[in-house]
Amino acid sequence: MKNIAVIGSGTMGNGIAHVFAQNGFEVSLIDINQDALNRAMATIEKNMDRQVSKGTLTEADKKKALSNLTTYTELSNVKKADLVIEAATENLTIKLDLFKQLDNLCQPSTILASNTSSISITKIAAVTKRPAQVIGMHFMNPVPVMKLVEVIRGYATSDAVTEQIMALSKTLGKIPVEVNDYPGFVANRILMPMINEAIITLFEGVAGVEEIDTVMKLGMAHPMGPLQLADFIGLDVCLSILNVLHDGFGNPKYAPCPLLVNMVEAGYKGVKTGEGFYQYTPGSKDLVVAPRFLKK
Repeated sequence: MKNIAVIGSGTMGNGIAHVFAQNGFEVSLIDINQDALNRAMATIEKNMDRQVSKGTLTEADKKKALSNLTTYTELSNVKKADLVIEAATENLTIKLDLFKQLDNLCQPSTILASNTSSISITKIAAVTKRPAQVIGMHFMNPVPVMKLVEVIRGYATSDAVTEQIMALSKTLGKIPVEVNDYPGFVANRILMPMINEAIITLFEGVAGVEEIDTVMKLGMAHPMGPLQLADFIGLDVCLSILNVLHDGFGNPKYAPCPLLVNMVEAGYKGVKTGEGFYQYTPGSKDLVVAPRFLKK
C-alpha cells in the first residue's frame, strides 16, 4: 500500500493523515469543507512543529511528511487509493452513504476501513459489494501519540485483509489489537459504561466533578478523570456510543444518563464547544469546573 485516502479532516482524520504522511505514505485528505481542510493542515503542521521541538522529528522529515499530503473536497479523489479510511461523524446514516459511494468509486482491490468507535463494521460492509475488504481501524486520540489501533473484523472480513491491516498498523509504529464486531468493540464497551457511571454519580449528587475525577486519578491511577475524558472525547460522541451499546444489547445498564442527554441537547459537548463538565479557555491549560457544577 502506498496511496491512502482519509475521509474527514476533523480531530481523528487529521491525526490519521498525519501519521500516514509521516511514515512515507501518499495521503489524500478529503472533506467537503475547504475551511475544515485548511484548519486540518494547520493542525498537522503545528503538531509536527511540536515533534520537531521535542527532537522526535527533524525539520527535513517534517517537510517531507507535509509534501506527502494533498487535500481535496471531492470524494472522487479516492480512485487511486489502495486503502480508504473513513473518519467522518459518528453517524450510521452518513457512514452507510459514504461506503456506498466509496464502493462505486474505488478500484476493486481497494480496502475500505472505518475509524468508527462503535458502529457495526458488518452493517457498514453490507452496503458494499466487497464485504470481505471492509474492516475497522479504530485509532485512539491523539492519533500521533497513542499507540493502540483496534482492528475490527466484520462478519465477512477476510483473513488476508485482517493480516494486511494488522501489518500496516505496525509499520506506523502502532500496536494493533484484533477484535470481533460487537457493539462498542472492546475499548468503548468497557470505557463508556465507566464514563456513564461517573456522570450518574454526579447526577445523583454523590460527589462533585473534581471529586469524582480525583478519586479515579489518585485511587485508580487513571491519567485523566472520567468526566474530563468525556469532555476530551466529546459528550456528543459519548452519547452516540452509549446509544449504540443500548440499542445493540438491549440492556438498560447501557442507557445514557439523563444529565448527559441534556448537556448534549443544550450544546455543552466538552472541549470542542468550550464547556462540558469543565470550562475551557483557548490558550489556558488550567482545569476549571463549569460554573453550573460549582458548589453553591
